[in-house]
Amino acid sequence: MHKMASYFQKVLDMIKVPLAQAKNHLSELIGRVDPGETFAVTRRGKPVVQLVVYPTEALPQQGERVQQVFDRLRLLRSGVSLEGDLKAMAREGLPFATI
Repeated sequence: MHKMASYFQKVLDMIKVPLAQAKNHLSELIGRVDPGETFAVTRRGKPVVQLVVYPTEALPQQGERVQQVFDRLRLLRSGVSLEGDLKAMAREGLPFATI
């Protein structure tokens, strides 16, 4: 089955819970999501939120990506110095940094 069609089939097969009921029974729903169930929270009968278990294996990769972004920012700002009255420069439309 096509990847997108498979996704939509999963959405259709999900247990649908009205928003008011989800608010009143959130702890119970979270307890059922933990072992693998998935819920679609609906507003006026239309799915608006998907309640799924958080993928814990993604956390280390995310940390590495954040570190890479900061490393890249440090590299980009090397050799850039901020000089002068930044507020005055902003009012005048002058560049803040000199290279």
